[in-house]
Amino acid sequence: MPRFWIRRALAAVSGLLISLVLMLPGPAQMRQAQPAPVREGIPLSSQPFYPALLDAAETWAGVPLGEVIGDSPRSTLLNFYVVMAGVGHQMRTISASARTDPGWDWSPAARQRIDSLNIRFNMAVEALNASEFAASVRGDRAEEAAIQLKQVLDYVFGNSRKTFQVPDREAILKLNESLEKDVSDWRLPGTAVVLSLADGDEAQSGNYLFSASTVQQVERMYEEIKGLPSQSTPFTTPGLYEFYSQTPGYLIPPKWYLRLPGSVRTLIEVRIWGQTLFQILFSLLTIALLLLVISWLGRRLTRTYRYDDSRNSENLPGLNTDNTAWRRVLLVIPVLPLTRVSNAVVDTYLNITGTPLVVTTFGFYIIYFLSASVLAYLFFEALGRSSSEWLMHLRGGTSTLLLQRISSFVMPICRTLGALTMVALIYHLLLLLGLPAETVLAFSAVPGLAIGLGASKLLGNLFAGLSIQTDRPLRVGEFCRVGDNLGFVTKIGLRSLELQTLDSRITIPNAIADDATIVNFSQRSQRSDLPPRQGIEMRYALNQPLSPEQVEDLLHYARQEVKQRPELLHTLVSVERNNEDVLELVCFASVELHGWQAYLELRESVLLRMQQIEDQVAKSRVVIGVSYDTTAEQLRQIPLWIKEVVEADPAFSLRSCRLMAISDFTYDYVFDFRSSHGSYAAFQDGINRMNQDLLASFARHQVDIPFPTQMEIQKD
Repeated sequence: MPRFWIRRALAAVSGLLISLVLMLPGPAQMRQAQPAPVREGIPLSSQPFYPALLDAAETWAGVPLGEVIGDSPRSTLLNFYVVMAGVGHQMRTISASARTDPGWDWSPAARQRIDSLNIRFNMAVEALNASEFAASVRGDRAEEAAIQLKQVLDYVFGNSRKTFQVPDREAILKLNESLEKDVSDWRLPGTAVVLSLADGDEAQSGNYLFSASTVQQVERMYEEIKGLPSQSTPFTTPGLYEFYSQTPGYLIPPKWYLRLPGSVRTLIEVRIWGQTLFQILFSLLTIALLLLVISWLGRRLTRTYRYDDSRNSENLPGLNTDNTAWRRVLLVIPVLPLTRVSNAVVDTYLNITGTPLVVTTFGFYIIYFLSASVLAYLFFEALGRSSSEWLMHLRGGTSTLLLQRISSFVMPICRTLGALTMVALIYHLLLLLGLPAETVLAFSAVPGLAIGLGASKLLGNLFAGLSIQTDRPLRVGEFCRVGDNLGFVTKIGLRSLELQTLDSRITIPNAIADDATIVNFSQRSQRSDLPPRQGIEMRYALNQPLSPEQVEDLLHYARQEVKQRPELLHTLVSVERNNEDVLELVCFASVELHGWQAYLELRESVLLRMQQIEDQVAKSRVVIGVSYDTTAEQLRQIPLWIKEVVEADPAFSLRSCRLMAISDFTYDYVFDFRSSHGSYAAFQDGINRMNQDLLASFARHQVDIPFPTQMEIQKD
């Protein structure tokens, strides 16, 4: 972890410690206030329900497990009061035995008592209808409400000036017979404590719970009476909530904490914002460590999206990208358990209560579910890349082009699944944070409304994309014309496809591509891992007039040239006249190319060679004129001399040599020959040698080649 972040964290914690020390109450504030005189009221033993309360206490003393929820307000109320009284006494008793219990940890006997205590406490919590709390904090808030409700009942039962008639099952039945509508709620007289029939299947059996409104208002009721004294009875548990909320642990604090000196506990249990100094400091430290780890992992995650030239130079483009994708997944995974552990430390071990508990729990749930959403998307992304590569190897291919084709079909599906999972996790988070289900459903209707108002084009593109993926009129890597755009297909998605033209990359919506005329120049083979074969047409306009023999030589040289090129398959060479009555050399072929650079390089080299062939054909027909002074014998020998000169070069072969014209000043011989030189430069060197040898041969045989400007002057 960078030192910069560590220094910032230490500075923040140090500043927080200083501010908290300055906020500590002074000695005068730490003195306990003198207890107010106890308000006179009817003793609990004088209440009509007291015998039933004693019976319930005796029953619970002999039965380790039972059911707190009863079929009448009296049964549920008294069972809850008795069980919570036992829980409070046991919490004090077990905590007081920490200094006499052997060992640094609780002994097996003490651990057994603690487990039994936790079970009974959870049974009492079940008697509270905590449905009004957010699902993420429902359990914790219900446990706090149970302890606070116990102290509220202590005050009510010990300070009431009138008796309470708590109805049993028979009383409820008689009351229902006298009323038109059955009684579903019963309020403890003079209080806001209401017991109501449970919802769902339990309502049919007549079970009563402390109502949701009561549980939601317990904290307010407790704040009103927490400073007021109440009469001491065998069932009262004074200071129960203070002991629960000011100590770490669940119900029983850790033994090491209970063994701390009294002066130390007095210091660390100073109340700030409803929590102790110990709870606040270690909660902030836990949250700071979690945020530091998340920031470090986040920086490592963002680095994976940076362009790495060295990595791309080692691997073929598109291959082995699943390694980076799975690395991103591994960087996000630790956030989930770390968030859960941090939440458990703050909630269960440090035992934060009240509003700080709600705030921190909401924060932990937001971090957890946002990280889970990102993880889900990255997981499906990595799964799509690995699946694409696996399918490529399964089909026996190793080319980048095949991987791109498979990815263009697999990746949109995986990304869609990842996006749907993200939406589901966000909706679940909203429910856990207490957002009503109706509001969440209203949120879910927003996409439908957006589709109905303005996203119809998106749906059209999606369906058109499915049609293109199904019919497959074109594939990635193929050379196509889509409407007026000509280029290579580089990507086919669910919304659009990309076409790499000569000068730009064009994104065409699938709906437009589906309606347009698609001309696919590629020829598909049975093996999709091979590069696509595409047709290529090259036309070259002949600039020089050619005789029929020269046209024949032109086709000969052109066909010989294309056969020597292994990249040209299924070649066809011909000549035709265009609309301007110009003779054109036309070459059709199939090529295995992908990309404009390779396409243009091949086209350029072929057309350049065609121009060289045209010039070679033109120079392979020579017209040479001899003067009228040439004798008849010399005229018969000239073709032999020309043949000797031409075929002196093994790469030349004379086809014909004829006296084709008797012009104004010369006898014109026309001879044609063919060349088998390996290059155009070698052909030109051969022409140079041949012309020099012709001049030397004619001079040796005393045959004149007159100049065009030569004139004859006769004397009188």
